[in-house]
Amino acid sequence: MDNRDMTVHIGHDNEHEHDHGRHEHHPVQPQLRQQRKTREEMTHIKGWGADLDHKNRPAVPMERTPPRYTPADMPEPQAQAQRVEVLVSNERPGITQLHGTGQPPSGLSGMLRRAAFKFTESDLRHWLILLGADRINVVEGIVDDLAHGHVPNILGEMGLKSEWQHNKKGLATKVAIAGAVGAAAWFLLKRGDDERY
Repeated sequence: MDNRDMTVHIGHDNEHEHDHGRHEHHPVQPQLRQQRKTREEMTHIKGWGADLDHKNRPAVPMERTPPRYTPADMPEPQAQAQRVEVLVSNERPGITQLHGTGQPPSGLSGMLRRAAFKFTESDLRHWLILLGADRINVVEGIVDDLAHGHVPNILGEMGLKSEWQHNKKGLATKVAIAGAVGAAAWFLLKRGDDERY
C-alpha cells in the first residue's frame, strides 16, 4: 500500500495536491461521522436545537456584537441599606452591595450561626456548626408554626407521597432504619430506667 493513500488531511489547502493532480480529503474519524444524525432526525427530541434559530432564544434581543463590557471607571453602585443582622465571613470583612435579608439569624440557631462565623471557612467547625444550626432551625420553624396555629404537614413536606409513588424500596429501607434506631433508643432508655430502680 502506498503511503500517499494513508495520508490524513485536516483543513483545506488548495495549493497542496497529490501527484494525481487532485486533492483527496479523508475524514479523521469516519466511524463517528457515519453515526451522526442529521438535524431533521433529531427534531423528535423536545427542545433540541432551540438555540439554532435566534427567534427562539429569549436572550437574543439583549445580546450585542461586540458584547457589552463594564468600563473600568464605572462608579460603584449604591449599597443596599442594612436593616437586619448579616453574618459575614471573617476572611472577607464587609457586607456586599446586595445581600439577603429573608432569614436573619434568630433564636438558638442564630446563636450557633454567629459562633460558626467566628471560625474561618477552611475550619471544619465552621461548617459543622452551620449544619447543626440548620437542623435546629427546622425544629424552630415547626414550633413557630404550631405557636401560630398552623399544623405543618411534615410527612408531605418530606416528600413521602413521591417516595411512595417512585421509590417504594428506598422508603421501606428508611422506615426500617428509623424503626430500628427508635427501638434501640427506647430499649436503652428503658434499660437505664430499670437500672436506676
